[in-house]
Amino acid sequence: MSAPPSSVPPLAVVLNPNAGGGLATREWPRLEAELKRRGQPFELILEDSGEDALARIQALPPRIAVLAVGGDGTVGALLPALVSVPGRPGRPLAVVPLGTGNDFAGMLGLKTGQFAEALDRLTFQPRDVDALEVRILEGDGAGRTHVLLNGLGLGFDAAVTANMARAPRQFQGFARYAWSAVATVRELHLSEVQITLDGQPFYSGPSPIVAVMNGTRYGGGFQISPRSSPRDGLLDVVAGGPMNRFQLVKLMLRVLSGTHLDQPQVHTAQGREAVIRWNAATPLHLDGDLHGQVTAIKVRVLEGVVKLLNG
Repeated sequence: MSAPPSSVPPLAVVLNPNAGGGLATREWPRLEAELKRRGQPFELILEDSGEDALARIQALPPRIAVLAVGGDGTVGALLPALVSVPGRPGRPLAVVPLGTGNDFAGMLGLKTGQFAEALDRLTFQPRDVDALEVRILEGDGAGRTHVLLNGLGLGFDAAVTANMARAPRQFQGFARYAWSAVATVRELHLSEVQITLDGQPFYSGPSPIVAVMNGTRYGGGFQISPRSSPRDGLLDVVAGGPMNRFQLVKLMLRVLSGTHLDQPQVHTAQGREAVIRWNAATPLHLDGDLHGQVTAIKVRVLEGVVKLLNG
């Protein structure tokens, strides 16, 4: 068994046993064999709770990097231990996608089940990527701050995320999101939203959906923000409105291929800080995880705070 390249640090392999409807657990023996074949030093961290996994990561020596095995939610739960802040460097991150959506990994070209390709990239030059800091100003969880890597959705998109729990179990990834999207269209509701970007008015009016993105896609492949880059020091705001059900369905079909940005119902721009205020409580998801109903949030970009090993 050959030793791994000296540039690859020891890994804490964080396995979310529930990711992908149990896919991560079923695929672990094959991933474990690939790690051992390479002689890669690793420690397995197997926790049902993201909080418990985070606590174990935070207790490890600083030289240990993190290999997150799961989806966007698995990565998001670990970000407090990965983000560099003044006086405290973060831990390097690598990703093996085995979750439901895998959207950040998918943007990077990482594919579910292709373990050799994901681990080959550990020898690449690490790259610094941005993250998003989200503060909930009003509503459920007011005052709390969250850090995420891919993006967030308010309104229709978060309602789709909530309805995914109703989808037939055989649907995973994109198929699960698409099933839920169709179901959610029937309950379309437009609320008034006001968005400021870097302190300037950006959009005000009725809207079913607002997304703030660091990555390009969500929902297992919907290209909501195809021009985004996680390395440009900017966030991307995408707001839809006003529109009816028929227009929303047409728009979502365009989102599949990322050809929606030139539509008159789509408003998009880049900046470093966005404030979003709704006149009614609106569902929120952060990297696919629901965070209740909110009426106001502030989002700012954290430039280059995560070191990505296999991006």
